[in-house]
Amino acid sequence: MTRTLVAMSGGVDSSVAAAMIVEHGHDVVGVWMRLHDVADSVSEFKKSCCSLDAAEDARRVAAELEIPFYILNLEAEFDDGVLAPFLAAYLDGQTPSPCIDCNTTVKFGALLGQARHLYGCEAVATGHYARREIGPDGHARLLRARDDDKDQTYFLYGLRQDQLDDARFPLGELTKPEVRDVAWSLGLATAEKPESQGICFIPNGDVQGALRSRAGWAPEPGPILDLEGAKLGEHHGAAGFTIGQRQGLGVALGEPRYVSRVDPRTNTITLARREDLETRSIELDDVRFVAGDRPTEPFRAQLRVRHRGALVAATVRPSDGARRWTAETDAPVWAAAPGQAAVFYDGEECLGGGRIVAGAEEIGEVTSARHPRATAAA
Repeated sequence: MTRTLVAMSGGVDSSVAAAMIVEHGHDVVGVWMRLHDVADSVSEFKKSCCSLDAAEDARRVAAELEIPFYILNLEAEFDDGVLAPFLAAYLDGQTPSPCIDCNTTVKFGALLGQARHLYGCEAVATGHYARREIGPDGHARLLRARDDDKDQTYFLYGLRQDQLDDARFPLGELTKPEVRDVAWSLGLATAEKPESQGICFIPNGDVQGALRSRAGWAPEPGPILDLEGAKLGEHHGAAGFTIGQRQGLGVALGEPRYVSRVDPRTNTITLARREDLETRSIELDDVRFVAGDRPTEPFRAQLRVRHRGALVAATVRPSDGARRWTAETDAPVWAAAPGQAAVFYDGEECLGGGRIVAGAEEIGEVTSARHPRATAAA
């Protein structure tokens, strides 16, 4: 009998994942992770996975399933591996993807380690929509979920072989409606619970407010420019804007304009037309491959640059001595934001991915000098 830890967020997905692991005959331990100070508050509309009411919902489901339940404090690991890089990225004019960092450093990093050490577990199961299988070569493969609309492999591309070996994704063969049906049939307390939304440690969605309170950022007004350098208006602080953003710009030009560049060095935001944000070449760093082996030659893949973005055929090749990689797409990709991930697929298999870059080193040097916390977190 496999002893398995289930990461229970208090939502319907992780609740059903726990129920399925129990049904499969595993010896199950339920754990809710305390990751940050949002755990001291209550989510008014029950849309946060990290609040007090979420912990209580997870506890209720564990009781219904008759499995032991624990709360595990991983605040230090979350701060170092997720929160600090998130703040540093925004201060550097980039767009972070904290869910990727959380999966690699917390859920299948720190939590997996504690699962073995504290609870004697051999595996960690989550409510992710993804699939895992062991190939003929003995390597674990990460596969897209059967439900394309819910597939979360984009956020899991950074898992190493040893992490994927011990990962379990019970929901990979189910659609979201089927998961709800299972919860209903079992009478789970979370069957009707709405999905969590937004960034878990910023439940109100105020990124600039989080930069003020958590990173000591002080907004400074600066110009909003067009591609020719003409001033279109003024912003109240560049940090927190992202490539492709259209709302909240405070300018009316008669036709849509989108953020095309955020430069904290000069404290400027540049706007452009939609077509100006299209590209066929994306530069990547921190590239990781699920199989562990790094290709030495260019290869063909389908590329995804946003969680729900369309897959685009591309040629991926190492450059700069394999320190960086370049993805050249067959069709234009829109608003490839520095800091976000570009993930490689071969059919249903997730091969790996990397972070999009665009002159990040030069911007980072200036920003880090202004923000000591960003230096420590980088």
